[in-house]
Amino acid sequence: MRNFTPVQLHERLQQDGQQPLLLDVREPWEFDICSIENSELIPMGQIASKLENLDPQRETVVICHHGIRSRSVALFMERHGFNDVINLSGGVEAWSREVDLDMPTY
Repeated sequence: MRNFTPVQLHERLQQDGQQPLLLDVREPWEFDICSIENSELIPMGQIASKLENLDPQRETVVICHHGIRSRSVALFMERHGFNDVINLSGGVEAWSREVDLDMPTY
């Protein structure tokens, strides 16, 4: 599993070509407060039942509040055959401090 800082993810999202799946694993109430544009919400507790709907070959960046839940989910995904999983270090909290200074926080 790789890790991206918020700045590295921002730079990756500026690149041409297929964009990574931005998989947000927080709870819906958290996602409603703030989220990274174009991210898809699948709460951590639903990941196991939704894995079959995800492409194991697609570059996937897993996102949570501080990077702890996302790291657990990324490791779980790797154990289930996902080959290109990236954890967003520091989560949306770090994203709001380093990339999107206008993002609401909680």
